[in-house]
Amino acid sequence: MIYMDHHATTPCDQRVVDQMLPWFSQQFGNPHSSSHALGRTAADAIARATANIAESIHVAEDRILFTSGATESINLAIDGIMRHPRQRRQHVVTTTIEHPAVGDVVDRLERDGFEVTRVPVYQQGHDLAGQVDLDALAAAVTDRTALVSVHWANNEIGVLQPMQQIADICHAQGALLHSDATQAVGRVAVDLNDSDVDLLSASAHKFYGPKGVGLLTFGGGRDQRRIRIKPLIIGGGQQSNLRSGTMAPALVVGCAAALQLADAEMEATQEKLLRVRQQLWQGLQDQIDGLVINGPPLDALVRLAGNLNFSVPLVEGETWMAACPDVCFSSGSACSSANPMPSHVLRGIGLSEQLARQSVRFGLGKENTDDEIHSAVERLVSAYKSLV
Repeated sequence: MIYMDHHATTPCDQRVVDQMLPWFSQQFGNPHSSSHALGRTAADAIARATANIAESIHVAEDRILFTSGATESINLAIDGIMRHPRQRRQHVVTTTIEHPAVGDVVDRLERDGFEVTRVPVYQQGHDLAGQVDLDALAAAVTDRTALVSVHWANNEIGVLQPMQQIADICHAQGALLHSDATQAVGRVAVDLNDSDVDLLSASAHKFYGPKGVGLLTFGGGRDQRRIRIKPLIIGGGQQSNLRSGTMAPALVVGCAAALQLADAEMEATQEKLLRVRQQLWQGLQDQIDGLVINGPPLDALVRLAGNLNFSVPLVEGETWMAACPDVCFSSGSACSSANPMPSHVLRGIGLSEQLARQSVRFGLGKENTDDEIHSAVERLVSAYKSLV
């Protein structure tokens, strides 16, 4: 089995696992039990981990909440801002190609009477295909806008958004900016101070950490704008009453350890991913005619290094996947794979329904080797030729 679906999840780094293990059985204290040593030890571990994460993404330690993952963080950010009882602005702006974790929350707000604007992105064939149209964004954000939500990096076509420019547009109208940075944190440099992003969501399992833990930052921009969040989960008052429930030291420690490793190895990982992606793409191009890259060009600086998304002639992506079960890749987002409709991201950049269905996504990771790339090309080409 060759795994090339790192946008869906990554294997937990063994070095991260090693740091987590003591907190399951040896240091098992409840971090909110401050009356004894076991509890205080667990609380100290969470505090150290929080400090490390804060240093990595340049945000104050008391502006980090730990959640079950990015989906919860996104729900808390968007619903928490819009449904706060003192929120007077009733308008939300987002893009047409957000992850369902954002899109579904915004859709529900719209059904409940909030005003929603979905801004288009640059279309297929443009050097910035998938980036938000900044002129359209500026026209959409008004003094009625409470929140703008734009992902930092797209989970299907890997496009990176110009977060600083987006933040300037939002703040000029007094709106807050939230970013789903699930695909960005641990893969590219994320600096909340420079980017001036107010709220950020992420998941540890996207950067070789454990599943079941994510984070939400609030108030991470340069000006420390006032942010009021209505909690989704109450009962106990943990994490400043914004996210109640007993925290899991093992998961928080694992999240921080994974992010530290990702930061330390980012440059080397980026170089490797660019190389193996080119090997994969060249190998497939040499033996299959008519492949077309979806999203920005591969040599563009606005695309994640490990991302490869393309349309293939004559065969639907799902069919190709079924014919090559020993290579793990995707025909779309893992979180929307139950939806039989073609990718809204690919439709959002202008692909026809047919081309969207004939598209596949590869997410390469740091453990993919040259031998794996060579073997994957052979298997993929053989499977494709058996179908045409």
